[in-house]
Amino acid sequence: MKKRITIYRNIRDYSGIVLGSALMGMGIGVFLVDARVVPGGVSGLSMAVHYLSQGQIPVGVLMWLFNLPLFLWGIRELGKRFGVRTFVGFSLSAAWVDIFRGDFPLFHTPALQKTQAVQDLLKHDFFFMILLGSVLLGLGLGLIFRFKGTTGGSDIIAAIFQKRWGMKPGQVIMFVDFFVISFAGVILATQDIAVERPVMVLTLFAFFLLFVSSYLIDVILDGFNYARAAVIISDKSQEIAEAIMDELSRGATALKGRGIYRNIDREVLFTIVTRKEIGLLKEIVEDIDPYAFVIINDVHEVLGEGFRRRVG
Repeated sequence: MKKRITIYRNIRDYSGIVLGSALMGMGIGVFLVDARVVPGGVSGLSMAVHYLSQGQIPVGVLMWLFNLPLFLWGIRELGKRFGVRTFVGFSLSAAWVDIFRGDFPLFHTPALQKTQAVQDLLKHDFFFMILLGSVLLGLGLGLIFRFKGTTGGSDIIAAIFQKRWGMKPGQVIMFVDFFVISFAGVILATQDIAVERPVMVLTLFAFFLLFVSSYLIDVILDGFNYARAAVIISDKSQEIAEAIMDELSRGATALKGRGIYRNIDREVLFTIVTRKEIGLLKEIVEDIDPYAFVIINDVHEVLGEGFRRRVG
């Protein structure tokens, strides 16, 4: 039974990595490369070198070549943490970029970035094109991370810097992205590369791209804030708990507490409700005890009866 569960989880995880890398590859290859908006990291560096080579070296090939030494460095410094899933993640992401662009070395595929729809976006709705690329990139990376994969690149650099010099991963990734975007801007400004928009505008779009994709990665990893957690402190906790169960059909947990100001023992209620139910909850508490102390927080993920079903 345990073996079957392990096999199921591996199939699920690798399927998620394949789907995530495909979305990421589409976002980069179809919407971002020809728009000259660089996402940072190894993919952004690969795009910059692709421009420098006048488009002669495919972006996906460069992504794979730049990631390979980082992958080997990561294994040497961090052990098996960057193992099979990292290799699969950055290899698939690189392959999908070239497949969608029609540049995959082994077989010919349609170049989706040359379709009429994408070309029309490039000429007449540049912002929406970058937004699409950002969303696909963020969703793709989020799925890869969600299913325990990684695309290598700056993630490996950040982990190594954290281990060796104690630097925070977020700071390292931010520095790498800033360097890559600036490097790409210099290449676009100094080389003979056809650019329809000012380089500074493209650079600002690149930072916008980072913001959108980073937000979506967090959403995929943490979930949407679809629920609320409420902590209720009241002298009438029993009445409030019964009303929550009767009127909302929700459970509540009573925690033992002691009020420091009055130095009395009392029960503190903890309950989880959906966003739609939070208004009714506050109304229930106010009707029973207008002087109750209520704390409400966003909850990103809830597993259990009445909410999301647990999966293996």
